Amino acid sequence: MTGHDSLPLYIPQDVDMAAIKAQVAADGVSAPPAVAPGLLDVVHEAHAKGINLKIVLLDHNPPNDTPLRDISTVVGADYHDATVLTLSPNFVGTYSTQFPRVTLEAGEDIAKTGNPVVSAQHFVHELETPEFPWTGLTVFLLIAVFAAAVGARLLQLHSKRAATSAGAREAGAEAPDRAV
Repeated sequence: MTGHDSLPLYIPQDVDMAAIKAQVAADGVSAPPAVAPGLLDVVHEAHAKGINLKIVLLDHNPPNDTPLRDISTVVGADYHDATVLTLSPNFVGTYSTQFPRVTLEAGEDIAKTGNPVVSAQHFVHELETPEFPWTGLTVFLLIAVFAAAVGARLLQLHSKRAATSAGAREAGAEAPDRAV
């Protein structure tokens, strides 16, 4: 692991990182031969959409998903603009310099299908789905609440003035009647 010794890694001993990195370097996919063509199609589709995707498929589950993220990180360290998806039968791990972690995690959530090709397709679909503009919504709601508060205050002042002037008119209208 030359060059990556400073990364926090938890990669199981039965995972051959040298072989994985060599396979990914060759065609962008490290997977058993039966599944590799389908995953390669997903990699090509992603490239057509501007996503430099690399896929690693393990045929067994590690104890948890942490090793998959670490594998993705090690593979991704060799590609400055890559997004790496690492799959096992039950877990998903990712790495990317192109997409924020929240997007990657949303993609991970929908990539847990049990079918590696479908999982990879779901992941790519999530990457290309536009994010909801939360900042714009927040700004709009803040302005709307401020405008409503100002409007309520103006109505309150207007009704207070109307009540005061109506009371003064009534007092002025009653005064001549009392004098008589």
